[in-house]
Amino acid sequence: MDEKAPSGRLPERDRPWVMRTYAGHSSAAATNALFRRNLAKGQTGLSVAFDLPTQTGYDPDHELAAGEVGRVGVPVAHLGDMRALFDGIPLAEMNTSMTINAPAMWLLGLYGTVAAEQGAELARCAGTTQNDIIKEYLSRGTYIFPPAASLRLTADVIAYTLREMPKWNPVNICSYHLQEAGATPVQEVGFALATAVAVLDAVRDSGQVPAERMGDVVQRISFFVNAGVRFVEEIAKMRAFGALWDEITRDRYGVENPKQRRFRYGVQVNSLGLTEAQPENNIQRIVLEMLGVTLSRDARARAVQLPAWNEALGLPRPWDQQWSLRMQQVLAYESDLLEYPDLFDGSHVMTALVDDIVAGARVELEKVLEMGGVVAAVETGYLKSALVASLADRRRRMEAGTDVVVGVNRFTETEPSPLTAAGAEAIEQVDPAVEAAATTAVHEWRAGRDVAAVGAALARLRADAATTTNLMAATLECVRAGVTTGEWAGALRQVFGEYRAPTGLAGAAGAGGDPGLGAVRERVAATARELGSGRLRLLVGKPGLDGHSNGAEQIAVRARDAGFEVVYQGIRLTAGQIVAAAVEEDVDLVGLSVLSGSHLAAVPAVLDGLRAAGRADLPVVVGGIIPAVDADALRAAGVARVFTPKDFALTGIIDELVTVIRAANGLS
Repeated sequence: MDEKAPSGRLPERDRPWVMRTYAGHSSAAATNALFRRNLAKGQTGLSVAFDLPTQTGYDPDHELAAGEVGRVGVPVAHLGDMRALFDGIPLAEMNTSMTINAPAMWLLGLYGTVAAEQGAELARCAGTTQNDIIKEYLSRGTYIFPPAASLRLTADVIAYTLREMPKWNPVNICSYHLQEAGATPVQEVGFALATAVAVLDAVRDSGQVPAERMGDVVQRISFFVNAGVRFVEEIAKMRAFGALWDEITRDRYGVENPKQRRFRYGVQVNSLGLTEAQPENNIQRIVLEMLGVTLSRDARARAVQLPAWNEALGLPRPWDQQWSLRMQQVLAYESDLLEYPDLFDGSHVMTALVDDIVAGARVELEKVLEMGGVVAAVETGYLKSALVASLADRRRRMEAGTDVVVGVNRFTETEPSPLTAAGAEAIEQVDPAVEAAATTAVHEWRAGRDVAAVGAALARLRADAATTTNLMAATLECVRAGVTTGEWAGALRQVFGEYRAPTGLAGAAGAGGDPGLGAVRERVAATARELGSGRLRLLVGKPGLDGHSNGAEQIAVRARDAGFEVVYQGIRLTAGQIVAAAVEEDVDLVGLSVLSGSHLAAVPAVLDGLRAAGRADLPVVVGGIIPAVDADALRAAGVARVFTPKDFALTGIIDELVTVIRAANGLS
């Protein structure tokens, strides 16, 4: 127990958590300017958002990068970009979080090299590489290599940082996206801890770390979690996380020092719960979600980053990010929260909640371990199917009104919002010229290198990858030789191969008692009869590098339940692949899902491909985070319907798809 002042307060006020804003867009230079402004406003750490080409190991001039460069983060293609990103920012004094997974080793190599060029001692550098590849197969979709090879890269980074960067968190076990993909609190805790076990087992079994140093490994493992609006339950979830982590690290890995077993986590509160309808309500949602990870002193987050009120509309502006930072500062510096010991110590309600989550999560963890661990649970599709089913259940409750979402399924009457009166100016706009500039820059970078040094570095990387050698040394040689992100990942693709994760649709349940679904089923069947086909066929496509597939999968599940035959090949497809599938499968409708903001490039490419294939008659609909002005442009280009997050009733969407098919075929 902490020594308390006579009033019940702590003898000394606690230090606030690290305050971050998830930021990055357009170019390294533009993001550097944004970092400097945020630090000047009192932000105490950096959280780097990389664009999708960087996250998936492609250079800006790759076919799949079209429309995605600088869109949801900063492009970093080589050492020069990393230098520009942190120009004038002393990395020895900074705590930097990098949301990067499949190429985490590569980005850490770039970061460490720039820090050394600044004169920083690597041993003093503090920060985090997210580096949790498992959740990428389940939710976020920025994986590259198969699970076993990916875990090998993670273990190599952990072993390297243990020697060279002891203040660095080499992996951030990430339950954040599991919750977005549908996980209940029990599943979120159980599945995330199963991932942590897989990572620690991989390190232990690699032979790179002596058994007596596993405590040092454990104390550098951090977690990155999600906090929803049910903040009492979220407090219990975090306390349950801590209790189970202490138990696992003590019993499975023999870590005796309780300080090394302490559960350390950062948080980004729930972006998925933000709404396009009445977006001003997102402010109170964000504040309540922040309370879930700060109120409990014994389970308080080490670092917090908050989304902005308008993230359901598009990319936040600097002012929007400032507003979110000020929320943290008001709680930390104006309120008395940090003056007291744990507010829930001894609470019967909290103890019961924690015990329930611990018991359920232990069952989930044991189930995964009995399957052979989290890799086996990914490869069999068990984890993905469980998340798709949970998200379908959550959607059903929202559609039925059982789960109230203010402004969406209840209290929908509203005054015009002054926050959105500016229209397209209410979000950050990425200049389309950014992609062309990045493409030109990477060509110039390649032209200025020592070709022989690049070839030798890549040859060493491929050779080491074919053995069990730690790949960090070869990666650092690639960094110094001027290898690009795409070249580094491409060399490892040649050795490890690429991977396509299970979609999880096979095990997902239907809509159950949705009263409107029967009528839609009848329309689907009637339309198929009138067209003389056995069943209506829907192609659900994910063009480009956007890996957020939750919405696409839920549409696919509901369409299948309504009687459609659904063709869904998963994420990361070129326009040519989508067109080829549409023609080969002879579908009646193409539905494209794009949440990265690249819709103005990705969708016209599919439309052009269909026209070139002689299928201009095939209707196309689009769903995603699409501003009204962009929706008008898509409709003008030939898109039949545009759906955005405000269109939450899935059965209604499926009914509208039937209407589109009927109109395209001249049926009344």
